[in-house]
Parts: sequence; C-alpha cells; structure tokens
Amino acid sequence: MSKPILWTFRRCPYAMRARLALASAGLECELREILLRDKPDAFLDTSPKGTVPVLDLHTNVLDESIDIMKFALAENDPDGWLDMAEEGHELITEIEGPFKSALDRYKYTTRYKGADPETERAKAAETLVKFDLRLGSTKYLMGEKITLADMATVTFVRQFANTDRTWFDTQPWPNLRRWLDEFLASDRFAFIMEKHQPWKPADAPKYFP
Repeated sequence: MSKPILWTFRRCPYAMRARLALASAGLECELREILLRDKPDAFLDTSPKGTVPVLDLHTNVLDESIDIMKFALAENDPDGWLDMAEEGHELITEIEGPFKSALDRYKYTTRYKGADPETERAKAAETLVKFDLRLGSTKYLMGEKITLADMATVTFVRQFANTDRTWFDTQPWPNLRRWLDEFLASDRFAFIMEKHQPWKPADAPKYFP
C-alpha cells in the first residue's frame, strides 16, 4: 500500500509541528516540500484550501496540523505526548487563537489594515507571560516531560521570538527562553528542519522521518 503523502513547507510553524509529531510517532510518509508562492497542481488537487501541512492518507485527507499531530500520535506515541491533562489542550487553543491572531498582525502588519505592531505584540505577550510563569515551576508546560502542549505551541513561540529576537531576549521571561532555546538546540528540531528541494512530479520519492 502506498505510504501517506505529506505536503509541507519547511518554515511554516503549522507544518513544523506536524513533522514533529510524525517524527515522534515514526509514521513514515512521502515528503513533498513546496513553495507557497508556486503551489503544485497536485497539491491543490489534494487540498483546494491551499495551506500546509496536508497529509494525504489516500483514503482521506488531513489538512489541519493539529489533526495530523493527533492522528500520528494515536497511531504510535512512544514518548507519551498525549498523556496530559485537559489544560494542555486549552494552552494549544490559546496559542492557535488569540496568540496567533496577534502574532500575524505583529509580524505581517502590512497585510492587516490598521494593525499596530506594538499593540499586537503586547497582546501576544500576554500569553507568553503565562507560559513563563508555568515554566518557572516545571520543566515543560504540563510537568517534567514533553507533551503535546509543548510541541503544538513551541513553533509559534519561535515565530514570535524571531520577529525581533533582540527585543524578545530583553523581556523578563527567563523560563520561556530556556524552554524555547532547549527546543531550538534539540536534535528533534534539527531533524525536522532538514532542507529539501521543492517537489516536482518526476522526482523519486523522499521519505520522512
């Protein structure tokens, strides 16, 4: 049976977290890297929505990154990422909702008429203050081991930090920086960020993880 096909873009935080879960689960798929400015017809045929990541299971298509994460971990969760309290899911929802909305208006101000980047940065920072407080008493968001709450949110915190890393590093968030920097220095991050050439129909399959 053909392996699932993962359509992805290396720097997209949604695609990054999907790759994190697929790698943790060891769920092998065919990797197809795309350029967002030049989306292949085969990708758009699979998911007219036109956003990454997309996991084509051949019997059905998953085109939401959190659904891909949960699917992969339901298949195999050797590190116990799904073993967390409901509060972990609430943290993910906050990152995906109010935080990401403010982050987009902070990072991509010209796309949002009337958006003030400093105001939006302050809105996003409210979530990060809460994260820093949590991380002051435990190593990870939900305790002493990594869970889905960490891996489903950290790529967005990375995106926020990289918007102005000099500013980010001056904020009184030592616990958050420790958590983020540990992730950025990890083998798992280096693995999912390996560079691949954009997919072309004639290419031999590339597999991940």
